[in-house]
Amino acid sequence: MNKGISEKVLNDGLKVPAIGFGTAWIKGAEGVKVLTGAIDAGYRLIDSAFNYENEGAVGQAVRQSPVPREELLICSKLPGRHHAYREALETIEESLYRGGLDYYDLYLIHWPNPKVDKYVEAWQAMIEAKKRGYIRSIGVCNFLPEHNERLIKETGVAPSINQVELHPWFNQEHQRAKDAEHGIVTESWSPLGRGHDMLKNEAIGSIAAAHGKTPTQVILRWHIQLGAIPIPRASSIEHQKENLDIFDFGLSEAEMQAISGLSREDGRLWEQDPAVYEEM
Repeated sequence: MNKGISEKVLNDGLKVPAIGFGTAWIKGAEGVKVLTGAIDAGYRLIDSAFNYENEGAVGQAVRQSPVPREELLICSKLPGRHHAYREALETIEESLYRGGLDYYDLYLIHWPNPKVDKYVEAWQAMIEAKKRGYIRSIGVCNFLPEHNERLIKETGVAPSINQVELHPWFNQEHQRAKDAEHGIVTESWSPLGRGHDMLKNEAIGSIAAAHGKTPTQVILRWHIQLGAIPIPRASSIEHQKENLDIFDFGLSEAEMQAISGLSREDGRLWEQDPAVYEEM
């Protein structure tokens, strides 16, 4: 594991860094440059998805990097249109071919798509893919507690990770607590709100000033202390390094509560409620 970055142990024993690198919209030759720069900066957990159409760029960055493959943890995700058992297995194989990889360290179901109601079938395919050695650890994204509980009830296998929208406007307290009951680690997508006004929030700004850190660093530290794994995306090397520089300070309980208190019931930024949202 990269020096200075703490790690978490998943319920299947896999050790993962406490922070990862998001790759949505990072693709092509320029994307490979961004990704190799991120690995050089110290990131070891790289988050991709079949629907990001950048598994090839991620794989190319892995091959170009001097960091050994076994020191990197590469994640991709199964799209909603391929939840049927056979299609799911074929899609995972295609993900491997696209990335030119022998295995993925993490593979997640991108959305539950409850109207289609094939996510249990997709999970059974993920379990089989792990048995075949395609994947080291299997998890989910955007699954509500009832979705995860159904997976466990019908297959006996709990996800290792649940990647959900999580940021100061939407702290996912209930979701995190329910997942923790099953040993499911929370991973945060959109941890900084994708450029929304939370970086200009007065309370966050004052906490940052008190620690000699940026608002970005304070929010990412908040994720770490919640026990979640943030996966911020950053194209510039300066921001990549800034996002990693969060392990030399801590927030007080009062500061944690002040940030968590910014959460609101309607805090989802794009109204993507997993109970009804469908992603194909």
